[in-house]
Amino acid sequence: MKPTYRGKDRLHAPSHQQSGGLMIVRRYFDADDELAQYLRKQLNTPLDWPKDAELNTERVAEIAAAAACDASYNQAANGHLADLFALLPLPGTPEGSDFWDELREAGGLATLYVDPANAGGPFFSRLVNGNEGGIASRVLSFLGELDDQQRDAVADVIGGAVGDIEIGSASRYLGKLWMRDAEVSAWHVLVSQHRSRATEDDRKRFFEAWGNA
Repeated sequence: MKPTYRGKDRLHAPSHQQSGGLMIVRRYFDADDELAQYLRKQLNTPLDWPKDAELNTERVAEIAAAAACDASYNQAANGHLADLFALLPLPGTPEGSDFWDELREAGGLATLYVDPANAGGPFFSRLVNGNEGGIASRVLSFLGELDDQQRDAVADVIGGAVGDIEIGSASRYLGKLWMRDAEVSAWHVLVSQHRSRATEDDRKRFFEAWGNA
């Protein structure tokens, strides 16, 4: 579907429902929006800058919102997974060897899904080669196979490893936060990948089914 014009020769993209998409994007901004205030105060770029240009600040903001909402969401969630693992002791260091020994003892065989010695070497380097679901699948398999006792033990180990994050809480709580965050981030990656395979007909059936419910 081609872009449509509204008002005085102003370019607007079709809505995602019109184009068969499922992205939920705020299509318009005004001067009171948080993003508009940031652009104006921090970057000195009001929404209508430059004047009478089709590609102005508001249009760029809409494009950025669309990209962040769907197209790059799994990359962002994968990046956050990498940040979580970066909080842990590095493989190949004395601290890392001790940490992974303790984690294997706490989590049993499930730990092999994320153990650097068993994950195929360049675990996170594969992200740049398009294997964006591999790490997420391993994280969910690891956490999903832990029983309640193992989850508590793993939380203790991970919490002790990220204990330099000072929020005045016990290590097990920090470990549970890490596990919860990793679980949700990995789930977001897999859901985003699943949605990226949806066709226009799939999206049309979705809107029709809910519209007729």
